[in-house]
Amino acid sequence: MLPHVSKFGIYFNSAEGKVVRITSPYWFPPEPEWQYVTNEVNATLLSIRELIKEQGLSDESDSVMWGRIPLLD
Repeated sequence: MLPHVSKFGIYFNSAEGKVVRITSPYWFPPEPEWQYVTNEVNATLLSIRELIKEQGLSDESDSVMWGRIPLLD
């Protein structure tokens, strides 16, 4: 397996209350503002919210929404 494949998954930004799905090496969310939640790239938003709650990443996991990765030049 290529090294970058292990970084694929769902990431959470608690300041923005957003999650992003990473399935290519185009952009990897920078730490510490983005936290890795799961490697299940096909996870539903409901299951992601549960994981965020279980992992103690947010007290308001019910308000977490999908975000967008930035466009690179």
